[in-house]
Amino acid sequence: MRYQVLSYHREDRVMKINLHDGKACYANPVQTANELAELCSAISLDAEIQVVVIHMEQAGAPPYLNLRRPPLPFDPEQGGSLSWAEPAAKLEVPVIMAIDGYALGQALELALACDIRIASVESHFGLPHIDDGAIPWDGGTQRLSRLVGASNALEMILTGQAISGETALRIGLVNRLVAGDQLFTHALDTARTMAVKGPIALKYTKEVVLKGMELTMDQALSLEADLYFLLHTSRDRTEGIKAFQGKRKAKFEGR
Repeated sequence: MRYQVLSYHREDRVMKINLHDGKACYANPVQTANELAELCSAISLDAEIQVVVIHMEQAGAPPYLNLRRPPLPFDPEQGGSLSWAEPAAKLEVPVIMAIDGYALGQALELALACDIRIASVESHFGLPHIDDGAIPWDGGTQRLSRLVGASNALEMILTGQAISGETALRIGLVNRLVAGDQLFTHALDTARTMAVKGPIALKYTKEVVLKGMELTMDQALSLEADLYFLLHTSRDRTEGIKAFQGKRKAKFEGR
C-alpha cells in the first residue's frame, strides 16, 4: 500500500508512526483505517519491534467539527472497517501515543486504544458524538470508562464538551503533560527506556494487566502466576539473571 496519511520510521526496536494531518485523517477515514491496519499487521510480524509510538499532528484539530466521519463502523461502499483503534489495540507490544493539540472523536478513541498517552500542555480531549445524536463507536464508551471511571466518562460523552490537558491528567486520561516542543522527544525517550527491557516480559506484562482487568481477582492472579513461571523457561530470563549476577546490562533476544 502507498501510504498517504501516515509515515513510519524504525529506530532500533522502536517503530515511530506519524499521522501527518488530523484534517486529512478525518477527511479520509477509510484510508486512515486501512493504512493503520496494514502497518500494525506488519509490526505484529516483526519480532524486532518492541515498542510503538504513534504521533498525530494536531490530532482532531478544530476542523474536525466540519468533517464528520461516516456514522457506521463499516463502510458498505468501499468495504472494510473504519476503526482506527483496533489496529493499535491488537498489538502485543506496548503502544505510546503522543498527543499534540486537539484529540477529538476518533483521534481520542485511537489514543484510548494505546497503552500510554503523553500529551502537550495545550492539548484538549473530547468525544462530541452526542452533538450529532450519536455515540462513540470505536471503543470510546468502553475504553474511556475503564480508564477514568464511569462518572468522568459519562460527563465527557453526555455533554460532548472537550476537556483541557490539565483535567485529562487529573482524571487519569493521560499519563503526562509536557511542553509541545518536547512532546515527541519525551515519548521516544519513554519508548527507548522500554525497548531495552526483555521483549517477552514486556508482552507478558501488557497481557496480564489488560486481560486481568476483565477477570476475577483469583483468575487474574492465576494468569499472573502462569505467565511468571512461563517466563522463567525463556532464555531472556536466564540472561537477566546472569546480567544481574555479573553486574552488566542484559542482552535480551526475545527467546
